[in-house]
Amino acid sequence: MRIASFNAESLFDRPMAMNMATWTDGAPTLEAHAKINTLFNKATYSAADKAEMVTLLKQLGLDKSDAGNQFARLRQNRGHLLTRGGGKITITATGRDDWIGWVELKTEPVNENATRNTALVIKDLDAQIQAVVEADDRVALREFSDAVLKEVGGTPFEHVMLIDGNDDRGIDVGVLTRNKYDIVGIRSHVEDTDAKGRIFSRDCPEYTIRTPGGTEVVLLVNHLKSKGFGSQASNNALRLRQATRVAQIYKRVRADSQNNVVVCGDFNDNPGSAPLAPIEATDLKRVATHPSFDDGGRPGTFGNCTATQNFDHIFLSPALFGAVTGGGIYRCGAWGGSKGDLWLHYPSMTRPVQAASDHAAVYADLAI
Repeated sequence: MRIASFNAESLFDRPMAMNMATWTDGAPTLEAHAKINTLFNKATYSAADKAEMVTLLKQLGLDKSDAGNQFARLRQNRGHLLTRGGGKITITATGRDDWIGWVELKTEPVNENATRNTALVIKDLDAQIQAVVEADDRVALREFSDAVLKEVGGTPFEHVMLIDGNDDRGIDVGVLTRNKYDIVGIRSHVEDTDAKGRIFSRDCPEYTIRTPGGTEVVLLVNHLKSKGFGSQASNNALRLRQATRVAQIYKRVRADSQNNVVVCGDFNDNPGSAPLAPIEATDLKRVATHPSFDDGGRPGTFGNCTATQNFDHIFLSPALFGAVTGGGIYRCGAWGGSKGDLWLHYPSMTRPVQAASDHAAVYADLAI
């Protein structure tokens, strides 16, 4: 059985601010979007809150109209946030109860070749259990499997599942499984909280999957807080909270007599980092530490795949780690370097925009 994890970076539609030439280009918009929606949710708006809202609205190109610029629009579904006049924005709402609305990011279609190359990655991995990070929604994931995967010569998956998470940008985590790898249990953690509030940026869904031989495997799919924007201290702190909760969920699953557990996805951090310490303090082991694992000469999974860009992981419980027969990093859908010459990629990729993702896929082969 093969289990794989791949950050597909959206299948059909992606926020324009996340689809720039580099992450740095879109980071100011993404940061402003996150900040202003957090401010909107305050019960009462102080003078300082209103001043910051005005600054952020201008930064997002929303000073003249709700339609905004190419990146964002303001939704005022009920009540009113502001008035515009004489080149000035005035925040008229006194708090969250005065209006219903938010700033949303505008999307655009993902490059068609990139979508096909994403399908090629999934086809070539040929996993029985395929975790997908940054999928648009369940319908998009199903259509991708049924249509695009088939178009590139792959076989559509019989089971497709994705639970809408907490990220309003439409980058959720899901799973695809083959015939007789039935999803027999689902448990979401979108509403998990700790003393500081909601924990997961997306979700950490639990999927219980029954193999053809009757063995049950519990899969926890993750996409922890990115390093892309905001202060690194706050990003690390949130990632630590998330990893702490992942470790708690794993321990509870094991306590429920489930010995076959996989924790996988995009963790946005390197092995040995402080934020991932709670996961690594459990008895989970990364498949990349197995002697049979082939990293292709590079330990990383993101960007140029250096040691400091090792973000995508498959952690296995002891029973599953003992069943490992192989594994590796699959990079054919990633560009690699400014000229795309750090490793072999698909011939259909002639420009970075046609890459399936900035991430490589990770897989583990198990004798179960």
